[in-house]
Amino acid sequence: MVESKRIPRSLGTHDGTFHADEVTACALLLICNCIDRELIFRTRDPIVLDKYEYVCDVGGVFDQNCKRFDHHQIEYEGELSSCGMILNFLEESGSFSKLQATALRNTLVFGIDEDDCGRYSKQKGVCTFSMVISNFNALRPFTREEQENAFHAALDFCLGYLRRFLKRQEHVLSSFETVKKTLQESNLALIFDESMPWVESFFLAGGADHPALFLVMPSHNEWHLRSIPESLENPMRSRRYLPECWAGLFGEEFEKESKIKGGIFCHKNRFLSVWKTKKASLEALEFVLKLEKGYTLGNE
Repeated sequence: MVESKRIPRSLGTHDGTFHADEVTACALLLICNCIDRELIFRTRDPIVLDKYEYVCDVGGVFDQNCKRFDHHQIEYEGELSSCGMILNFLEESGSFSKLQATALRNTLVFGIDEDDCGRYSKQKGVCTFSMVISNFNALRPFTREEQENAFHAALDFCLGYLRRFLKRQEHVLSSFETVKKTLQESNLALIFDESMPWVESFFLAGGADHPALFLVMPSHNEWHLRSIPESLENPMRSRRYLPECWAGLFGEEFEKESKIKGGIFCHKNRFLSVWKTKKASLEALEFVLKLEKGYTLGNE
């Protein structure tokens, strides 16, 4: 069927048991206002599917220009599920910025693709997004109506999650330019005068190749001196750790050991210390930098 004769803003996907890839693909298209929810149809009939503007996870064709997004056919040799295909399409069409698409891909869609394509090995105690969506399926034996209701319940859940995720990403990325500028102007330490979500922006701005080891930032009425994480994937592993003799100390005991007035607390795992004032946190930073090849704040 000529694309112009297809039902505008409609989507066809397979019926029966549903999975996270097509549910999330539908949710992404809805969020980007590409389709209408009442025009989502579930069938495997190729003649019926040809009527719809988008076809996802069924049909045996992958062609972005024709808005066909299936990955099951032998001709397709890529590693994406229909979800990854749809995300790439939405990024390329400008519905998502590069930063938004990267965040979605790294924290959600990559895992969905891995699971749906059979590359994910289950880990004890880990419940993936794909597992959560699969639990929405109606219990067998089920009627078509029961499964349709289950699909839309899963879609509601996915939409809610994605909207909250994108709202949070908007907040996270609001600090991107500030973090990027600070990276360009800094060496072993990053110093911020206001609290902001910095970790994701740090790595998105090229932090993996930046030499920064420590960061100073206000938090409520206190100041934090903390270590820079090793990576976004391993946020609890630090590039460097605060002095071992500070570990787990509080108040006067912490001040006595650090010889810095204004110490509140040092985490026992030595990635975070809390101080009463900016002055105290900078004194602490000066001390830890001296342990790094003689660097001082003056070198910064």
